[in-house]
This record gives sequence, structure tokens and C-alpha cells, in this order.
Amino acid sequence: MGHAEMFTGIVQSVGRVRAIEPREGDIRVSVDSGDLDLSDMRPGDSIALSGVCLTAIVVNATSFCADVSVETLSRTTLGRMTVGSRVNLEKPLRLADRIGGHLVSGHVDGLGELLAIQADARSQRWKLALPDELSRYVAAKGSICIDGVSLTVNEVAGSRFGVNLIPHTLGVTTFSERNVGDHMNVEVDLIARYVERLHASD
Repeated sequence: MGHAEMFTGIVQSVGRVRAIEPREGDIRVSVDSGDLDLSDMRPGDSIALSGVCLTAIVVNATSFCADVSVETLSRTTLGRMTVGSRVNLEKPLRLADRIGGHLVSGHVDGLGELLAIQADARSQRWKLALPDELSRYVAAKGSICIDGVSLTVNEVAGSRFGVNLIPHTLGVTTFSERNVGDHMNVEVDLIARYVERLHASD
């Protein structure tokens, strides 16, 4: 999880886990990339899998393999992957790309718990709970990345926050499969972390 690649939190495809191979505590995961063309990727390139930056070891046009460490398995939802699991995929940002979401590192800060899903016309309002130590980085109208998806925070109350999911987001991600009680990968806004760092050094 020590890459310098950046992502935008705009999911490019939903892939499917094809195989999971244990390797001395770590695993090697094989993923079909769905309709995401990987022909411009090479072994050693990064890819975000449900918000977790991984290094592709083997790549072809429609699938890749990556190693996932014990630490990543324990700190993210990747430890719960099974063969057939669907995952949000995003290739790293290139310098010429437009940023449609916000800058995302692919380093998960913690797991959020989905507390409620409420219909709002064709959209959905979600409420999630965060670990207490992350709540200070979440602000209304700020950005947050959940399972690799860049979202705008609607409201914050203590360690709980709400987001609004439009039909498009529900349709092009794994979010339509999530249920109350599920845990999701959360990366807080990098800018919030930098601001705290600057204040701490005053």
C-alpha cells in the first residue's frame, strides 16, 4: 500500500474476483476487469480495487492479478472477498486526465459501517458511522471516498455522516449490492489531513 499513484474516486468498471490463492499469509487475487480495458497497463502498475491501491503483478487486456498483504486484508474489506465478489475498479490518474471526483490515494483509513439506506425519489440517502479517530476529517460539503467512490458529504453528526447516491452511481458501482450493517472502505479527504498537519506544526 505504498504507492505514489493517485486516483479520482470515479469508478471505471465493476470487476469480478476470479480466483483467490493463499500465499504464506498473503493472497494473490485474480480479477476480471469487466468492460475496463487494461491493455495500456503493465506489470507493476497500480489499480484501485474497491478503494484499495494494489500493484498488478500479471496484466492482460481484461484481467489482472495482484498480491494483497496480511495487513491490507485485516484493515480493509478485501479480507472478506470471495470468488465471485464484485469490486469497484479504477486505473490510476494520468497527468492529462480530468479529475471528476477528488484526489484519492487508495490508502484506506478505516472501515465505515452502513447504518441506514433511505429512498429519496430515485436517489438514496446513506448514513454511515466512522471510527472516532477519523470523524474530525469529515466535513459537510467535503469529499470522502467509500469503496473507491468519491462522494460529497451531506451532513455530519459526531462520528456519523450522510451521503446522497444518485441512480448513476448506484448503477455503475457495487453500491446496489450493499446492505445495512455492511462495512465499507473509507479514505478521508487528503486535504483535511494536510490541513491538520499544517496546524500541528504551528
